[in-house]
Amino acid sequence: MALWDRLKESASLVAKKNDLKSGAFRDASMAMCALVAAADGTIDPSERQRVAQLIATNEVLQNFDAMDLQRRFDDNLSKLTADFAFGKVSVLQEIAKAKKKPAEARAVIQIGIVIGGADGDFDKTEQAVVREACFTLDLPPHEFDL
Repeated sequence: MALWDRLKESASLVAKKNDLKSGAFRDASMAMCALVAAADGTIDPSERQRVAQLIATNEVLQNFDAMDLQRRFDDNLSKLTADFAFGKVSVLQEIAKAKKKPAEARAVIQIGIVIGGADGDFDKTEQAVVREACFTLDLPPHEFDL
């Protein structure tokens, strides 16, 4: 899928804002943010800031309480920093909650791409964890140019 197509699809997510209100989407999106932030093995303050900014400004995530989203993000980060391999299993289980609804699953992947590319460099480790999330959600990675 070309970048332009992804941007159009992302814009359509805003139109689907009312469809993205489930607890499964909330949990999966914060798990995805944590997974991408921790992908390289370290979580720097700029990554935390990117997620805080996403929580504050993303129209879809405004369906949820910002403090609750931040807590869920931090909880997932704690799992990943305690033991990345074990934490990743738990975080991918959270991401899998969005599997039943294709629109939610695609939105979760798009959030991962947004977080990964927020610093201007969607690096290989970030791409790899988003690709793994695609497999978890039964979505073809090539649909997102991964």
